[in-house]
Amino acid sequence: DEIEKAHPDLFNILLQVMDHGKLTDNNGKKVDFRNVILIMTTNAGAQEMSKQAIGFGRGSKEGEDEEAIKKLFSPEFRNRLDAVIPFGHLPPDVISMVVEKFVLQLENQLQDRKVSIELSPEANQWIARRGYDEHYGARPLARVIQEYIKKPLADELLFGALTKGGTVKISVGKDPDSGEERLVFSFVAPKRRATAKGKKGGEGSAPDEKGAPKVPLLTN
Repeated sequence: DEIEKAHPDLFNILLQVMDHGKLTDNNGKKVDFRNVILIMTTNAGAQEMSKQAIGFGRGSKEGEDEEAIKKLFSPEFRNRLDAVIPFGHLPPDVISMVVEKFVLQLENQLQDRKVSIELSPEANQWIARRGYDEHYGARPLARVIQEYIKKPLADELLFGALTKGGTVKISVGKDPDSGEERLVFSFVAPKRRATAKGKKGGEGSAPDEKGAPKVPLLTN
């Protein structure tokens, strides 16, 4: 990762690996690299690709990213690379998938507390807009989910509506004071078990959702 920050001696080692398919250490021990795929990432050319071209056409200045790579890496190193693949900005549908991944990870962490999460498409887009940056990619998403989802749920898990588990439904609503869009949380208590005598739901009866707390919560 970020190969441009590696020690210069590492490039000499990689040249040996890419040229001969093996690595020999100082003790003479050989390591076989014939069935190994080397993948290296670099930020070289990222700044050039982010610059917008003047006029119509391509969004970035063509060729400048390749020039940056040529300046940073030696010709013998570049000649041993099979391909250089530039990564553009993530499209909205991919960002939406990343949001779902983070929320699913959070839900898996809450399995022991018997808590499930339902995220509306509007809430997904709300998080995606605030958690994606063209320069930093999807890295800020983790901070947004920490601030706007994990923190509000923490108190509910310890002292509020989720102490005994339940379902968290996350949607988008307007703040009554500022009128700005905010995430809105509603909590549905877990379904109670049916008993043989028909009490607390009764055998074969539908769960009583009237008593299930549905508490809307606006994030700050």
